[in-house]
Amino acid sequence: MAVVFDDVQNTPDIHLYTDQTPNGIKISITLEELGLPYTTHHIDISKNTQKEAWFEAINPNQRIPALTDTFPEDGEKIRLFESGSIMQYLIDRYDSAGKISYPPGSRAYYETNNWLFFLNAGVGPMQGQSNHFTRYAPEKIEYGINRYKNETRRLYAVLDKHLSKSTSGYLVGSKCTIADIAHWGWITCAGWAGVDIEEFPHLKQWDERILKRPAVERGRHVPTKHTVKELLKDRDAMDKKAEEARKWVQEGMRKDAQK
Repeated sequence: MAVVFDDVQNTPDIHLYTDQTPNGIKISITLEELGLPYTTHHIDISKNTQKEAWFEAINPNQRIPALTDTFPEDGEKIRLFESGSIMQYLIDRYDSAGKISYPPGSRAYYETNNWLFFLNAGVGPMQGQSNHFTRYAPEKIEYGINRYKNETRRLYAVLDKHLSKSTSGYLVGSKCTIADIAHWGWITCAGWAGVDIEEFPHLKQWDERILKRPAVERGRHVPTKHTVKELLKDRDAMDKKAEEARKWVQEGMRKDAQK
């Protein structure tokens, strides 16, 4: 349900620049959980849209997701990039009711930050590299595959152990927070990184629990349909998808190396 804003100055003018990736959908899910209106701009990373000059003005790092909004203090546009930064902005500005966060300065607030940064510094980068060596590298390098897959498995084990002690089934406290949302897009596509989610029963249950949330169901299909669950059941489709992606990933790497 969308939030109604009585104060024009604080009415969102959110533009989300995104693609169908684990980092992209964490923002659209956050927006849906908060009931915020937003305009979606599909940034097709397979065509290097994120490398165009107009987008670089929004995110100098030329990556998705990115977001713009009207800043209430001066009425001018504010840009946000890096998914963790975007999530914290949305919570700081629009979640005074504590739908998916806890009060700043509280114990639960800092615990949420612990797990948010755990994802941003650990799970995301390590699983991303596992994806790369498992699916996108032009040759099979066993050391790279094993290094990043096993580090991803180690991080999953940390989450699994933590969730085994959770009375709510969520990462922090009694409810779903941005810590859960940040992780979900990555955990739900574990198989793409060569990780078997069945090894981690508490994490698997958590994955299924998050997926049942209506806002997650809406947000995961932005800007295109989220099909990784179906894809992971079809080996031939997985191989075809990886082959297609490998071409544009490698081409993008070549162009970056020439700069």
